Formats: sequence, C-alpha cells, structure tokens
Amino acid sequence: MNAPSLDIMLRALRLPSVLARYRELASTATANNWGFEQYLHTLLEVETEDRNRRRTTRLLKQSGLPDGKTLDTINMALFPQKVQRLVPTLLDGGFVERTENILAFGLPGRGKTHLLAGVAHELIVRHNVAVLFTTTFSLVQRLLVAKSELRIEEFLRKLDRYDVILLDDIGYVQQSREEMEILFTFLSERYERRSVMITSNLMFSEWDAIFKNPMTTVAAIDRLVHHSVVLELDCESYRANQALERQKASK
Repeated sequence: MNAPSLDIMLRALRLPSVLARYRELASTATANNWGFEQYLHTLLEVETEDRNRRRTTRLLKQSGLPDGKTLDTINMALFPQKVQRLVPTLLDGGFVERTENILAFGLPGRGKTHLLAGVAHELIVRHNVAVLFTTTFSLVQRLLVAKSELRIEEFLRKLDRYDVILLDDIGYVQQSREEMEILFTFLSERYERRSVMITSNLMFSEWDAIFKNPMTTVAAIDRLVHHSVVLELDCESYRANQALERQKASK
C-alpha cells in the first residue's frame, strides 16, 4: 500500500486522530495479535474520543461561562437540603431533552450564578450540550440592536443553536418597557423549544418590576414555570460563608 495516499485519504475524510495514531496502533496490534476488527475498533474509538474532547473544549470556550464557577469549586453543604437533592437530578441532561427550564431565586450573594454555571459546565463536559452564559442586560441590548437593524429573526435563529441559555440576573437592573418587551419576545420564542436557566434576586411576586405590565408578567411567568425546576436559595450568604472559610484557613 502507498502510505502517502492513505495519509491523503485520512486527511480528506477529516480523521486527524486516525492519521496520527494508525501506524503506532498497527504496531501494537501486531505485537498483541489483534484481529482486523479490534484494530479498526481501537482506531475509531481514538477518533471518537478525541472528537468529543475537541467538541467539549470548543463548547466550553463558546459558552462564555465564568472561569472557576464549577460544581467542584462550590460547597453544596451551604445550600438548602432541597437544592442539594435536586441538583444531581439535573446533571443527566434530561431537562434539556424535555426543554424544561431551571430557575434559581435568592438574595444577592446566595450562590445562584455559581450554582447554575456549575450545572451548565457539567452539561457541556458530560453531554456536549451547547450552552450560552449571558447577563440579562447584555442579551437585551444585543436583541435591541438586532431589532433596530431589522435582523431580529436572524439573531433569534442564532440563539437557537444553543440548547441552553443561562440568563443571569434577570431583574437586577431596572430596564425600560421596550427592553422588557424584547426580553419577553426572546422567552416566548424559546418556550417549549429550548431550555433557559435563569437567576433572579426577585421572586415571582416581584416580577411586575421587571416586565412593567401585569399581563406581560403573568404571561412570562406562565411560560417559564410551565416546564421548570425551581431552586430557592433561601440560605445564608454564600459569599459571606466563603469569606469566613478563607479567613479561618489563613489563621
């Protein structure tokens, strides 16, 4: 066999890991008396694993998730027992397949963003789920720009590429009626088609302050709650506890 022609074909087929390893694994196969099927299986297994790693790396980079906010860096014991029980059930990615939402409520400093970012990180690493992390304010501004440029449909289709959008701090910054109308449009577009994860300092009873209009508020809540998991972080300040732990560790 002409080895260069094999290399060319592997490049054409976009099998970089097979190209990099086939000679090495051929020697291993000969030394261990592998059959053709075992050799082929091992080559394709290497390619598949490498592709998954590359995809995971790409998805993590594209996600915009904050650095360091993973489940490995969070003290789950500081959260309410109900939250501790619910979080592991989210990590299989089933809620994404069912296009359900996750809503995390709590006062500032309770660990909402860290917790949902940690769950989102696991969805990418374990299941190659496409996630986008964004503040509510940033997303709303991008939606408004797209609307003013008459490309809102195009932008919404672009957002559809993400299985999950993590919308941080909804209601944290008071926004205008136009801004809230475009946010409602976004939530309506994703309803029962894609998942959202939302953090908020405001409970539902306070969402009139977000959407300005009682009917819009009810409609938004109805869409979000219809298929959702609610995490209430009615615990002590997570940030304060972290600071206290660091202080004790430094003594």
